[in-house]
Amino acid sequence: MSWLSNLVRPRIRALVSSSVPDKLWVKCAECEQMVFHRELEGNLRVCPHCGHHMRLTVVKRLESLFDDGEYQTIELPETLIDPLKFRDRKRYAERLRDAQALSGRDDAIIVAHGRIGGMPLVIAAFDFQFMGGSMGLAVGEGFIAAAHLAKLQDAPLMVIPASGGARMQEGILSLMQMPRTVIAVEEVREAGLPYIVLLTDPTTGGVSASFAMLGDIAIAEPGAVIGFAGRRVIEETIRESLPDDFQRAEHLLDNGIVDMVVPRHELRETLIRIFSLLRQPGPPAEIVALPNIEPANDDGDQPGAAD
Repeated sequence: MSWLSNLVRPRIRALVSSSVPDKLWVKCAECEQMVFHRELEGNLRVCPHCGHHMRLTVVKRLESLFDDGEYQTIELPETLIDPLKFRDRKRYAERLRDAQALSGRDDAIIVAHGRIGGMPLVIAAFDFQFMGGSMGLAVGEGFIAAAHLAKLQDAPLMVIPASGGARMQEGILSLMQMPRTVIAVEEVREAGLPYIVLLTDPTTGGVSASFAMLGDIAIAEPGAVIGFAGRRVIEETIRESLPDDFQRAEHLLDNGIVDMVVPRHELRETLIRIFSLLRQPGPPAEIVALPNIEPANDDGDQPGAAD
C-alpha cells in the first residue's frame, strides 16, 4: 500500500489540481446560489440571480469606468513607515510588508487619471484588500496628491472609498488625515471643479466622518454598508434593535444621506451624464429661433385679431 499512497496518489492529486482552477464556483452571500467564477467576473461581480453587488477589485473598478479601460496612475508621495513603532501581535512594519506583497502596491489608495466619455477625470480609489482600506499617512498624502492633480488638469475629482476607517496602528497621525482631506476637498471646490463620491461596501469610520460625506453628488452602490460605528456597537450603546436595512445604501437614500443608488452596470453612463451636465452646461442640441410674435395690446388681444 505504501507505493499507492506515496507515489500514485500524489500524482493523481497533482493532475487534478493542475487542471481544475481554484474557486471555480462562487457562492452568493445573499441568495446562496452558486455562480461560475467567469460569469461572475464578466458581470462585474454582480450576482446574476439576485443582483447582489460583491466587492470589486480596485483595478477592475477603474477599468470599468475609464474609456476603453485605459488610465494612468501616479506615484504616491513617500511617508514615514511605522512612525509610532506600533506592535500588537506583530509589528506594524511587518503588516505593511505583508499587505504590500499581497496587493502589489504601496498602500491602500491608488490615484488614477484618464478620460470618461472623452472628459478628463481624476479618481482616488481605495483598495479594501490592503489592511481593510484603512486611512493612514500614505492615504492622506495620496488623497491630497489627487486633489492637486485634479486642479492641475482642470478635471473633476472622484473618490471611491472602501474602508474600515482610520488606521489604528498610526494613532493620532491617522486621525489627522480627516481634516487634511477635508481641506483638500475645499481646495477642489474653490477651483470650481466637481467633487463626486462613490460610496462602496464598506465605507465606515473616519473615512465616512470626513471626505466621504462631502461630495457635491453622493452616489452609492446597491447594498453598500455606509456609516460610522458598527451596527453591533450602536445596538449595545442605545440598547435597541436596529432595522434590517440600517446603514445600507437604500436606507441612506430614503433618509436623504445619499443622492442616488446606482447599479454597477449603469454607473459609467450615469457618471458621464453627471459630468456632462456639470462641465458642459451648454444645450445638447442646436438652438432653434422662435418666430417673432408681436406683443398683445392693452385689451389683451393680439394685433390684427378679429372682433
